[in-house]
Amino acid sequence: MSEAGTASQAALMDGIYRGQRHIYDLTRKYYLFGRDGLIEQLAAPDGATVIEIACGTGRNLGAIKRRWPGTAVHGLDISAEMLKSARTALGAGARLAQGDACRFDAPALFGREGFDRVVLSYALSMIPDWERALQQAARLVAPGGSLHVVDFGSLEAMPAPLARGLRGWLARFHVSPRTDLHEALLRACAINALDCEFETARWDYFQRATLRRPPG
Repeated sequence: MSEAGTASQAALMDGIYRGQRHIYDLTRKYYLFGRDGLIEQLAAPDGATVIEIACGTGRNLGAIKRRWPGTAVHGLDISAEMLKSARTALGAGARLAQGDACRFDAPALFGREGFDRVVLSYALSMIPDWERALQQAARLVAPGGSLHVVDFGSLEAMPAPLARGLRGWLARFHVSPRTDLHEALLRACAINALDCEFETARWDYFQRATLRRPPG
């Protein structure tokens, strides 16, 4: 995404979440499933560095810090509005920065080339150039580390009326399920020398994957 595209996307996200950020966590818990399972699968040792790309309100980072208290957590989001909520929720417990998931400079923003755990939670379905964001995330995985992804599935096994209703609701927030996510994950693994574990939930509601880099 170009600088102009980044600015446009940031403005769009700020417009959506300027008011929504105050009720985001309360409302999204009813349909953003699979996030807590992803956090459990992090298995982050003491001292591990964790980054969530598109961290939103900081809900996941707070949960990660509680479940894996020895970690150093970092968050990136394109929306200044969402980062207001994240900073309020996390305080000094996380290092946060504004940036584009497709093209941010991790050393400049966080002082690190890579991270032990990288998280993308219901983010790719909102990022226009989502495969580039996935590749960016894969490059950040340190030796012996892992990238953890959860997002909407194809919804194809869901009863049709429910699927139509959910797709319509998601479209209001510029969310588009990535039906070819598995293939994109495999491409990211091939390019970045990672191994992939992939699963889908009932009704193909969500997809969850772990991409691991062998120890150096």
